Formats: sequence, C-alpha cells, structure tokens
Amino acid sequence: MTVPGLPMAVPSRDLPTRVRIHEVGARDGLQNEKATVPTEVKAEFVRRLADAGLTTIEATSFVHPKWVPQLADAEALFPMVADLPVALPVLVPNERGLDRALALGARRVAVFASATESFAKANLNRTVDEALAMFEPVVSRAKAESVHVRGYLSMCFGDPWEGAVPIPQVVKVCRALLDMGCDELSLGDTIGVATPGHVVALLAALDEAGVPPTALGVHFHDTYGQALANTLAALQQGVTTVDASAGGLGGCPYAKSATGNLATEDLVWMLRGLGIDTGIDLGRLVATSTWMAAQLGRPSPSRTVRALSHEDSEEH
Repeated sequence: MTVPGLPMAVPSRDLPTRVRIHEVGARDGLQNEKATVPTEVKAEFVRRLADAGLTTIEATSFVHPKWVPQLADAEALFPMVADLPVALPVLVPNERGLDRALALGARRVAVFASATESFAKANLNRTVDEALAMFEPVVSRAKAESVHVRGYLSMCFGDPWEGAVPIPQVVKVCRALLDMGCDELSLGDTIGVATPGHVVALLAALDEAGVPPTALGVHFHDTYGQALANTLAALQQGVTTVDASAGGLGGCPYAKSATGNLATEDLVWMLRGLGIDTGIDLGRLVATSTWMAAQLGRPSPSRTVRALSHEDSEEH
C-alpha cells in the first residue's frame, strides 16, 4: 500500500547519485510470451514507459521471425514509437538485422554475444569466436553511421550446460567487444546464479583489464532472489547503468532455467530509498505494469507492483 514519504531516502557516500535504467520490458520482457502480443499493445507499452520517465527503452529486435516469432513485427512497431524523445535501442543479430534497423532510422543498436561456447552454440549456432567475427562488420558499419552500439554478454556468471564460468573467460570476450568498437557492455546473469561477491570480483577483473565500470551495465535475473543484492554490489563498484524489465517480465528462450528479469519497479524502490535519482515516476510505472499485466492476463510478479497496486490486499 502507498504511504507518503516511503521509502525514506538514506543516501550512502559509496553510491552514485544517479542511475540510468535501461528498460528491456518491451523486448526481453515480451519475447518469451507464447501468445502473440498485438503490435499496437507493444507500442502503447513503450509510450507508457516513456511517459513514466524512462529514457532508454529497448523497443524490439530485428532477428529472423523464425527464431523469435513474438518480435516478427519489428518493422511495423518501430515507426509507431520512433517519434518519442527517448533512446530506443534495438537488437541486431547480424548485418541483415542492421540493414533493417538502419532503414527505419534506428540510432542505437545492440549485438548479443556469449561468454560460453555452449550458449553461443544454442543461441547463435556458432562458437564464441565465430559469433564475434559475425558481429565485427555489424559494429564497424554501425559506428561508421555514428550509431551507438551496445554489446550484450550472456552467461557471465554461470551457464546451465557448463556450470561456473571462469572470470578470465568473461573478461576476454568483454575486451574483444570493446576493442571491436562497442560503446557499452551489458553483463548478463542469464540464469540468475550470481551472488554479490562474484559481481565484485568480475567488475574488479574487468577494471584491471581496462574495462571501467562507466562502460558497463548489469543485467540480473532474479531466479534465486539475488538481483537487487547483485545490483547494489555493482553500484558500489561504480556501475551506473542497470537493466530492468517493467513488471519483472521476461526470461530467455534459449536458457530454460532463466526466469524473470529484475523488475524495474523493485529497482526504483530500492534506488529511491538510497537517495539515488532515476527520473522515474514510480506511480506511473506501476500503473503501466498493471495495465500490461492485464493485457497478458496474469498478475505482475514484481513485489513493488503488487504492493503499490493493492493486488496483495485484494487477494487476501
């Protein structure tokens, strides 16, 4: 339930004063939905997220429809939201995807790499090195067009087939993506197995390798309830970009043990209590996720959405 003045803001000197939330609900959040979400609903979702104050909203993916049928409407969707005064990054798996995105005027794109061979095979049907080779012309062409490029890196903390992922292995692929020309990297805990000490160790190793926290975002799944703890650990190391999904939507179609993303509302509640600015209107965001949950026909898994929308009190 909503109580004025809560959460009480108690700033900490070892944390940033502002965090940019990279909203992934419209792409990563919806890509796993079995029932096709109408294009108009997706566009309205993006518009409502922008109205709530989110400034970076991942809109869609220009992947082949066979692989992610839910996002087959990328060409129809992007023009419906392109007028919004926010950053609208899109996923481009290859040069064909880049062509499609550039043709519609996209100015921010993302490539999707893997820290492990098993996931690279499952997700891209390539080895890690082959995938990097495929991305090189994509990144170079995007940079030639002055387009911002984000490099996603999956399985940074654990892999369902390989288990623990050695930190030097993750650092090597991160370094390759930055050397290729990526402007920022997103470290993905694809199956949600990270813990705070592991996060600190990886960020320290990356910093030593010349990958500073200012070049990084973190993308935690809440499979084991660790997403907020891991995020706090990353913030304490200087990271100021955090990926999150409105209402906690999403998972990963190629990793069956991956459950929902960190809910944007839960993240905003924690950041507000830490005195960290996000520019987000939490009430509008909760209303947006409640609306989207109704479109999907099920309640939001976000604890904050449920608390602030009174869903729990209505159920008991």
